[in-house]
Amino acid sequence: MYIVYDMLNVNDKADINVNDNVNVNDNVNVNDNVNVNVNGSRYEKDGWICINIYGAPYERGYTIGYLLSNEIKDCMRMLDFLLMNTYGLPRSFFSDVISQLFRKQIKERFMELYVEMKGIVAGIKKAHAKQSYGQAKHAEGAEGAEMSSHAQAREEITIDDIIMWNSFLMIDSMFSSISDLIAKNPQLKKKYAHIYDDTAFINKPRSRTVERCSAFIAVGDYTKDGKIVCSHNSFSNFIDTQYSNIMMYVYPDKGNAFVMQTSPGWVWSGTNFYISSNGFICTETTIGGFLNFKLRDPIFCRIRKAVQYSKSLDDYAKILIERNGGDYANAWLIGDINNNTIMRVELGYKFVNIEKKTNGYFIGYNSAEDPRIRNMETDDTDFYDIRTSSGARRVRLTELMEKYKGEINVKIGQKILADHYDVYLKKINPSNRTCCSHYDLDDSLVSSYIPFYPGGALDGIVTDTTMAREMSLAGRWGNSCGKAFNVKKFVEKNPQWMDQADYLVDRPSQKWTVFRQDERMRVKLAASAPVASAPLASDKHLASKRSEQPLASVRSAQITSKKRVAGRKTISKIKSKSTIKKSLRKTIKKNM
Repeated sequence: MYIVYDMLNVNDKADINVNDNVNVNDNVNVNDNVNVNVNGSRYEKDGWICINIYGAPYERGYTIGYLLSNEIKDCMRMLDFLLMNTYGLPRSFFSDVISQLFRKQIKERFMELYVEMKGIVAGIKKAHAKQSYGQAKHAEGAEGAEMSSHAQAREEITIDDIIMWNSFLMIDSMFSSISDLIAKNPQLKKKYAHIYDDTAFINKPRSRTVERCSAFIAVGDYTKDGKIVCSHNSFSNFIDTQYSNIMMYVYPDKGNAFVMQTSPGWVWSGTNFYISSNGFICTETTIGGFLNFKLRDPIFCRIRKAVQYSKSLDDYAKILIERNGGDYANAWLIGDINNNTIMRVELGYKFVNIEKKTNGYFIGYNSAEDPRIRNMETDDTDFYDIRTSSGARRVRLTELMEKYKGEINVKIGQKILADHYDVYLKKINPSNRTCCSHYDLDDSLVSSYIPFYPGGALDGIVTDTTMAREMSLAGRWGNSCGKAFNVKKFVEKNPQWMDQADYLVDRPSQKWTVFRQDERMRVKLAASAPVASAPLASDKHLASKRSEQPLASVRSAQITSKKRVAGRKTISKIKSKSTIKKSLRKTIKKNM
């Protein structure tokens, strides 16, 4: 194990150009002469919507937009309510402001993702046009044509909406800075400066929302076979995270293939569980109460780039840190199954803490382990307070890691995620304090949370080294423990949430389901896998496993062999403990 434990501040001038060779007209839309077909598939299973997408960026986005057009439309309807109800401002405001603030850096440094989002818009339009045409056929003459035209105009989703939706989880972090950001942007100032005149409430602290996620990653003496096991569930508001039931396999024309849990219209996971074809497992839990924000590269671009292009754990750390603005502070838990090594990156804004282990575990519970992040960059007071969700889960997850030491596998991972033991009340008590969170059942008599809040765990994801080699995982939708959620019963019992009744959806009890990648791609990936490197000499569990093969990077999602364009910039490798420190410090400046 080693630690990079320094005060860090991102260099404003640092630049990442993964997709220098992508050149797409910003005005590409569904009416352009662009020959694009749906290159993917969709099926539904045990509450999940399973998607496979292939090809170049625009093609991938088009497929996402087309296959998930109705779900994306539902998300926009939900956002119309939620954003106004939470912030007092309409979706159109956030779509315009966030796109204006982030579009430039997305196009400059993440053009591939920008093109993918443009494709999403085109795919939605195509699907909606097809649906509107079908509906209009049931009407007659000019009346039918007018109905179709009005339906399309009313339902139109723009690139601004898709950028905002992908940035949705950042809004809480940036909202207190939004008036200053608008003031510094001439276009936005002209449109929206009047909103902030004599409007002191606009920068008031947001009401406390539920913590997001429990997780662990373990290796060595803590797991049954000595290899990596990783487990995660998503805590959130039901109203928005109820759409995170998309299991998407992405086979891009460049970089690594990967699987991720995601929401309709997102180009990243958001709930943040990924497995890449070259042998990395990646998840995270947020750092609660984070206070710092600066306008830099959005997290959805940085983590997506890291998953698709990283070749080492150090690549992940470098990409996450470079041009980080504190927009979505997390403890990232990442495993390299090729070297049986796990890493935690606690990503604050001024402070970053990186640790690696080949024997042990990391847990995620929404408080920062690094006391500098916790005390100087957050208002978190939950770390030691077992009346709270973070404080209680810190204790319980530690207990469970020790209880199951030497036994942890996928089944135990599922059991840990479904745990309902309340360390404060010392009994089984599904509540905000349990690993499987139930804010909706919690009266909050012993905590400061809103009672019977419609939020908690909506899923469970577990994988291990063996499964990850095949980009496979076990997932459970609805809740980690399998408890059903019925909107009508919940609202009747808790009428204070009646205004969400039209937006919440039922989640019946579901079983654990194993997901596997496209068999054609699995065969191709296995055929192109390189010879495994020698295991770490110090790892007793790997000593007898020298013949196992690591996964290969996908060079072509359409089963072709395209040479990379000469001169393309690539992610630089970090080759040693000392080199990572030097490399990170080259991309950051000390600034207290």
